[in-house]
Amino acid sequence: MIDPLRDLASVRQATDRLLTAAAGLDDAAVAGPSRLPGWSRGHVLAHLSRNAEALVNVLQGRPMYVSAEAREADIERDAPRPPAVQLADVRDTAAAFRAAGEVPADWSRTVELRNGITDAAARLPFRRLVEVELHHVDLDIGYELEDLPEEFTDREISFLSERFSGRADVPPTRVVASDREAGVKDAGEWHTGGTEGAPVTVTGPAADLLGWLAGRRDGAGLDTAGALLPKLPAL
Repeated sequence: MIDPLRDLASVRQATDRLLTAAAGLDDAAVAGPSRLPGWSRGHVLAHLSRNAEALVNVLQGRPMYVSAEAREADIERDAPRPPAVQLADVRDTAAAFRAAGEVPADWSRTVELRNGITDAAARLPFRRLVEVELHHVDLDIGYELEDLPEEFTDREISFLSERFSGRADVPPTRVVASDREAGVKDAGEWHTGGTEGAPVTVTGPAADLLGWLAGRRDGAGLDTAGALLPKLPAL
């Protein structure tokens, strides 16, 4: 059951963790590479700020971004800013998103994101949580996939498994977390992919499963019982 107000609280906690961890970054560190190809840490921080603004737009019934080109240009513009400016922007835009989310509204309504994607408004706080948590890892400042809250990791594995479901280019795939409680029906188990091809079971620690599904790890820590690890489409 999606609880947007509970997710808003989780977003606040995750943002506080990120801001605390990033508080010690200097100019050189912000300009240094993140784990995302071609992006500095400044790019990641700028993206987090602009994404919060974009989600406020969605909550208030406006287009998420003016255009894909404007989105990219805004990130490039803001990436070189000094650390204090970057972190203040992340903090202020996070507060604006939280305030917009706390306004009484119909959470069951359908909203439009970028690239024509639609979703229930109730899922927007979780989508923001994904941005904050995964990009905290992408900053490469000591926060790893293994440090993510277990509930978040399982929900994001479920979300990504759903995203790849029905894809003809992904074989029917059973995803099993080896570090979740055994003997509990469906605990630590998800299904994704289409209906074509030989079924594959992918097993490993939940952090490695999330890393593979989210394009953050190559799946080297996963077991497929000799089968090829499915190649996933880009997110």
